[in-house]
Amino acid sequence: MRQALQDLEKAGLLRRIREEVDPHLQMAEIARQAFDRGGPALLFEKVKGCRFQAAANIFGTRERMEFLFRDTLESTRTAISFKSNPIDFFRHATPAALFRAAKAGIRALPKRSGSIRDFEECTLADLPQIVGWPEDGGAFVTLPQVASRPAEHAGILQTNLGMYRVQISGNDYSANECGLHYQIKRDIARHHRKAIEEGRPLKVSVFIGGPPAHTVAAVMPMPENLSELTFAGMLGGRRFRYFEHDGYLVSSDAEFCILGEMAPDLKPEGPFGDHVGYYSGKHPFPYMRVKKVLCKKNAIYPFTSVGRPPKEDTIFGDFIHELTKPMVPASIPGVHAVHAVDAAGVHPLCLAIASERFVPYARPENREPMELLKTANALLGFNQVSLSKYLMVAAKEDASGTLDASEIPADRSAGQDARESLDVRDVPAFFAHVLERIDFSRDLHFQTSTTIDTLDYTGTSLNHGSKLVVAAAGLKRRELRDNSEDLASLALPAGFTNPKIAMKGVLAIQRNATGAAPSSDDITPLLDALTKWQFRENYPWVSIVDDTSTIGGSTQKSLDDFIWMTFTRSDPAQDAYGPDAHFVDKHWSIQAPLVIDARIKPRHQKPLSVPETVIGDASKILDNAGIPLRRRNAH
Repeated sequence: MRQALQDLEKAGLLRRIREEVDPHLQMAEIARQAFDRGGPALLFEKVKGCRFQAAANIFGTRERMEFLFRDTLESTRTAISFKSNPIDFFRHATPAALFRAAKAGIRALPKRSGSIRDFEECTLADLPQIVGWPEDGGAFVTLPQVASRPAEHAGILQTNLGMYRVQISGNDYSANECGLHYQIKRDIARHHRKAIEEGRPLKVSVFIGGPPAHTVAAVMPMPENLSELTFAGMLGGRRFRYFEHDGYLVSSDAEFCILGEMAPDLKPEGPFGDHVGYYSGKHPFPYMRVKKVLCKKNAIYPFTSVGRPPKEDTIFGDFIHELTKPMVPASIPGVHAVHAVDAAGVHPLCLAIASERFVPYARPENREPMELLKTANALLGFNQVSLSKYLMVAAKEDASGTLDASEIPADRSAGQDARESLDVRDVPAFFAHVLERIDFSRDLHFQTSTTIDTLDYTGTSLNHGSKLVVAAAGLKRRELRDNSEDLASLALPAGFTNPKIAMKGVLAIQRNATGAAPSSDDITPLLDALTKWQFRENYPWVSIVDDTSTIGGSTQKSLDDFIWMTFTRSDPAQDAYGPDAHFVDKHWSIQAPLVIDARIKPRHQKPLSVPETVIGDASKILDNAGIPLRRRNAH
C-alpha cells in the first residue's frame, strides 16, 4: 500500500491532507467530494483520535486504475481471454501472448511467505472510526477483503475473497465483536452454512490494504470455486503472499488483519448509507468474535465512501466490466453483452444483448422472444447478474451491429442513427430499441415472490421481492417520439402534473403529494387518461415520480435522475401497471404504455444526505489542499 501511494504521489496523482480531519462524517465527505471533483487520491496524515494515517479515492479515476496496473493489465487481459475460450486463444495467439498468459498463470498461484513477526497487535478501537453518513449505526470498514474457506483444512485455492462491509463499532457489539454484512448469494454464505452443518465455527480473516490488486480482487465476480487470490496475483504482478496463524489465513502484505470466528447467533447490523443512494436498515446479521487484530508498523488505512452513483465503486464496476467482457459469452452461450446500469444503483437495472436463433427460418416480421427467454433465465442465475431486478434483453439479430461502449467511434456524427449499432451502455438508444419492438401483451415476464438484492427495500420484506424480464425481438411495431409539444394534448387527472420527456418514448409524470401513502387507487385515473391520449403508443414507458423538476432535456444528470428514481423506487410486481391489464393463462397482459409507480413508499429507506456544515468544511479542506473545484461527468 505504501509503495502504491508513493507511486501515485510521484506521478502527481495523490495529494496529502496535512490538517487534522474528523473520522465522523468529515473524512467520508472529503472523499466523496474529491471523487466528484475528479480529484487525486488522498493521504490523510492526521486522523482525529487515531494513530494511523488513512487513504481514500485511490481508485477514483480510470486513469489511476490503469496507472496502478500499467505493468500487468495486458497480461491479465490475455489470461482472461485464455480462460474464456482456450481453443480460440491458441488458434490466434502470438508467441508474445502465449508468454504473457504463462507468466500470468505463474503469478496466479499463491505463495507461502511471511510470519506473525511482521505484524504488531492492535484493537478494533485503534482503527480509524470512520462514519460515512449521519444515521449510520457506527463505524464501518468499507474496503475489506474478507477471506473464508469451505472446510477447516481446505487448500489455499479454495479460499473465497469477498468485499462485505464490516461494522466495527456501535449497536450492541462488544469491543471484540464486529458485524459482517454478507448477502445471501455470496460464497461466504455457503462456507458459513457448511460450518454450521458440521458443528464448527467458521474462521474468517478480514484484510485491509495491501497491494491495490488485492482490493480489486475482492470485488471481482469470479466463478464459483475459483479463488479470487489467483486474480489478485495476476493483476498485482506478484503471487498472493500468505501464511497461517492459529488456523487463520493472513495476507503477508495487508496493512491490517482482523481474525475471528463467526458467532452462532445474529446481532443487529446497520443502518448504513449504501451505494444505491439510500440507507440500508438495521437488521440481524452474522457477526465475528474477534480473536486478534494485526497491523503493520506505521500502517495506512484505506477506505471508500459510497452513496448515490457515481462514486468510487463506479470506477471499480467499469474497470471490472472491461476486464471480464470475454467471460460472459463464454459462461452463457448466446449472450453478447451485459451492462448493470450504475445510475440505477447497479443491480436494479440490467441491459443485455443475446441471440434469438430458435427459429432460424423465421422471417423478421415473425420473430419473437424465444431463445431470449432461456437466456434471461440463465442470466438471472449467473453470478451477480442474478441480483438484477429489471432485466431488459434485446435480440442481436435486430441490429446491424452489436458493439460495446469502447468500440463506438467517438466522432460518430449527429446525423447517424444512434441505433445502427446496439450498445448496452447507451441507455437511451437501448431503451428505444426495446420499446419500439416490445409486444406488451406478450413480452413482460415476472418472477414474483423471489429473492432480491439485500440492499433493495422496494420488495415485500428484506431479500424478498420480484423481478421483471422485458424481452424484445423482431421488427419495429411503433415509432417513438420526443416532441414536448405532444404533452399539451395529454389531459392529466387531478394531482398529476409536470410531464417530462426523460428520453425518446419515455415519460416521467409527477404525482403531487397528498399526505397519504401512495396507493394503486391513484393510478386508475392516470391509466384512463393515457388510454385516451393520441400519442400513447409513441411513449410506451411512463414513470410516476415524486418530482420531475430535474428531469427533461439532454443532460446526463437528467437521465441519471430518471433512472435512479424509476428503478430504485419500484418493485415490478407491486408497482407495474398498464391499460387493459388482464391475465391470459396466468400471464400479465397490457396495452401500451407500461406505467411504473416510482414514488417513495413507506416501506422504502431514507435517501442519503449530510449537514451543510459538513459539506462546507470538507470543501474548505480540499480547497486548502489545492484540489480545484470542478465537476466530473457523471459517467
